[in-house]
Amino acid sequence: MTLSNHHQFPLACPRWSASRLALVVALFAAAQCAQATAPSDLFPQPVYTTVTKANAVENMGAAKNLGDLPTAHYDAISADGKLLMVSSRDQPEAYLVDAQSGKKLATYTIGKVPQGVAISPDGRWGMAVAAGEDTVSVIDLKTRELIKTIMIGKTPHNVRFTHDSQTAYVTLQGGGVAVVDMSSLKKVDEIPVPGVKGPHNLDLSPDEKTLWVRDFVGKVAAVDIASRKVKAVIPVGLGHGGIDVTPGGKYVVTGAIADHVVDVIDPKTMKIIKRVDVGQGPHGVRASADGRWIYASVTGTNRIAVIDANTLDVAEQVPTKGEIPFWLSVVGND
Repeated sequence: MTLSNHHQFPLACPRWSASRLALVVALFAAAQCAQATAPSDLFPQPVYTTVTKANAVENMGAAKNLGDLPTAHYDAISADGKLLMVSSRDQPEAYLVDAQSGKKLATYTIGKVPQGVAISPDGRWGMAVAAGEDTVSVIDLKTRELIKTIMIGKTPHNVRFTHDSQTAYVTLQGGGVAVVDMSSLKKVDEIPVPGVKGPHNLDLSPDEKTLWVRDFVGKVAAVDIASRKVKAVIPVGLGHGGIDVTPGGKYVVTGAIADHVVDVIDPKTMKIIKRVDVGQGPHGVRASADGRWIYASVTGTNRIAVIDANTLDVAEQVPTKGEIPFWLSVVGND
């Protein structure tokens, strides 16, 4: 019986020695491993995610949890990477933490329903929101003391400082965006955001002329600060989520906790250019400081989705050391 070529090829295999076969297998395995991205490549700058059920903040690149942070909710990292501020979901508290050792340096009683926290770019101020009190607490990071509580407006949620640390913007779910002068530590203005329901999280364009505001139900507004006009309202994924203007202003990205996508917006056209499926419940979003990667905390799968900013595809899904990764802060882009 004549064998086909398909059957003849395996008959030649016995001529390969066992050592030679082992070498081929080893080389193939090495090639496969080389294609996987190392943590140092995925996280070129330290990335910190709150892991609520673990009562911790995880340093993703080091796979290390900074613990003793009850129901860690929101976090912010200082520009020099030394200090973290963290809010609790269930306690009326915010914490100041040594980002390297994980040592808790101070605990602040800020009031009911803590939400966002922020550290000014110059490292002088910390701010912590208490939505249930309609306040933001101001912390002097030189003395590490809470020095003032500001009545800010109905149901505040999160904070964004300008690059010069002179102004802070605070979203108000029962209003617009409050403006705080950091010299006087007073609310000086409120910018309306018609067209969205419950301003939730926010970021600034690189030139600081545009506020990008993510609402509570599935829209993003672009607001011209000088004219106080809404330039666009963009439907995005369902529910609320974080928002980030990536370094250099190439993209605006936002999560959607009641959905499974990260929406990528072109700020020039104000159109969605891609909806990246990352798994159920993405909330926090933040790009690496070099703009190479976009991170999303996926609450439903307990992973950090790492999106390649060049292809806008998911490069890796990195498991967290605990459940409910909620918010992200990145050294150099926070």
